Amino acid sequence: MTDFLLTAFVFLCAGVIAVPLATRFGLGSVLGYLIAGIAISPLLTLLHVDVISLQHFAEFGVVMMLFLVGLELNPTKLWEMRRKLLGLGGLQVAGTAAVVTAIAMALGQPWRIALAIGLVLSLSSTAIVLQTLNEKGLMKSDGGQASFSVLLFQDIAVIPMLALIPLLAMPGLQDATPGQADHGEEAAHGLSLVEGLNAWQTAGVTVLAIAFVLVIGTYLARPLFRYIASAQLRELFTATALFLVIGIALLMSLVGVSPALGTFLAGVVLANSEYRHELESDIDPFKGLLLGLFFMTVGAGIDFDLLFDQFGTVLGLTLGLIVVKGLVLGALAYLFEIRGSDKWLTTIGLAQAGEFGFVLLSFTVANSVIPGDTANLLMLVVALSMILTPAMFIAFDRLVVPFYAKQADGGMDDIEVQGDAIIIGHGRVGGIVNRMMRAVGYETTVVDYSSSQLEMLRTFGFRVFFGDGTRPDLLKAAGIEDAKLVVVAINDKDHITNVVRYIIKTYPHVHVIARAVDRIHVFDLWYVGCRDVIRETYDSSIRMARSALEAMGIPQDKAVSMAKAFETKDRASMPILAELYDMTIPVMENKPYVEKVKELSEEWEAQLKGKMQRLRDGEEEQD
Repeated sequence: MTDFLLTAFVFLCAGVIAVPLATRFGLGSVLGYLIAGIAISPLLTLLHVDVISLQHFAEFGVVMMLFLVGLELNPTKLWEMRRKLLGLGGLQVAGTAAVVTAIAMALGQPWRIALAIGLVLSLSSTAIVLQTLNEKGLMKSDGGQASFSVLLFQDIAVIPMLALIPLLAMPGLQDATPGQADHGEEAAHGLSLVEGLNAWQTAGVTVLAIAFVLVIGTYLARPLFRYIASAQLRELFTATALFLVIGIALLMSLVGVSPALGTFLAGVVLANSEYRHELESDIDPFKGLLLGLFFMTVGAGIDFDLLFDQFGTVLGLTLGLIVVKGLVLGALAYLFEIRGSDKWLTTIGLAQAGEFGFVLLSFTVANSVIPGDTANLLMLVVALSMILTPAMFIAFDRLVVPFYAKQADGGMDDIEVQGDAIIIGHGRVGGIVNRMMRAVGYETTVVDYSSSQLEMLRTFGFRVFFGDGTRPDLLKAAGIEDAKLVVVAINDKDHITNVVRYIIKTYPHVHVIARAVDRIHVFDLWYVGCRDVIRETYDSSIRMARSALEAMGIPQDKAVSMAKAFETKDRASMPILAELYDMTIPVMENKPYVEKVKELSEEWEAQLKGKMQRLRDGEEEQD
């Protein structure tokens, strides 16, 4: 017990000290965790801590992260991504594997070993890239979406790689690294539902397991969470969320499928669930802690003796890998029409090897595919490329983004009229607002992260800025100090809330109109001071309900009056409930809010039903 507490204290202490310092100097949290791991490496050696085993435990943070990513998507969104998911992601894996295999063969490796190396190094770091993209607000950009598509395909590709690698075994190859071999053997001969089955039987069991995950997410998860929520114990809901994620990951492991893929599918199925936001808030702290632990174990797991002995070789191979993957990604970005800084974001962001490389390298050693000494060398290459990734993102921020921002500024020098309004986000919501305001005659300034969208707008003479609309410097450059209005129309709940809070606090003279994702988000925005909040699907939902009444035989004029009566009652409740809402307290634990909701529901449901019935019977005049 004492050893466990001491190890936990060392990791927590290192993270608490290093990460804030790294963030303060603009290095990002990932690099801070990696540096912390390197710093405590000698101490962990003295304490005889098994860093490799700890690393594989911490990899569960990646599983949780993909579950949360899945919650942000839905099948429709995935179908829209199919071109980049299958095309860009598939070509990246195949192209990188082919080039690396050819280089390894040119360096004298047999084709079996060369192919295994190519497959391992074709993967990128899901943990580092997604964490960094989310931190920098780049996830919704064209480059961020392209990067996510590639990473998702890579996670899926791990499954056929695990099936292919044993077929590359070289008879007579002896393991030279007992530690890695032991770990691989443990993974290969642990509990399994497919052990001893032939290929067709294994495929059938795998399909059944994936189908079971989809059934759980579609039919069983909601009743389960509804039952747990009735107990009104937050810790029980958290335990149930962990039970769901761990159970699905366990099932996927038992059938030889990537646990991350299984939990991602579960997240996608639950993306439209009413419990989505609660699941996010419960899982996110565990995901953050485990990812931080994983990054520290990567730094701590570096074999410094081998690194110093073959520093030139390791550095050369690492830089070579980054260049090769960068060239492949750059060519594919051009082919898939990813332009501007988004092209560089995809190229730079995915140029490293990934955490699944550690798993696959152990697997290759256990299956006599790659010699142990070669695997150790490659593990250093994987670790070093991951450590260099935050530095490459810093280069992107300080070199690439300013370069394209300068180009954008240069294209707007001839615009003499200052924008009357700033529109942050030019998608399906902000685009309509912009078109309508410009049609009336107002000058608008658009801030968006989609470079292809902005290029199109510049063609038509719009005043546009590329970048993250939540950044204070970009808002200032867009003219917020003189603007009369800011419309926040981005498609990210947390980013909307953060930018609205900043603008209202820093520029109180500016009128802010904010897009709300759902009813609770309305209260969040009200809590931070916004009084002009538009629910993105509210008006269309009212119109749809009115159409439903008409379809049931109610005359149009009466249906319009009924819809207006409902809307009047619903809107009247919002300020009352907003005054009781506290975004620092979970909704179910805010007793005054819950009691007021119950009170208003009972009172207004009776009033509304009475009014609706009178309108239907013609006893009350229509508005």
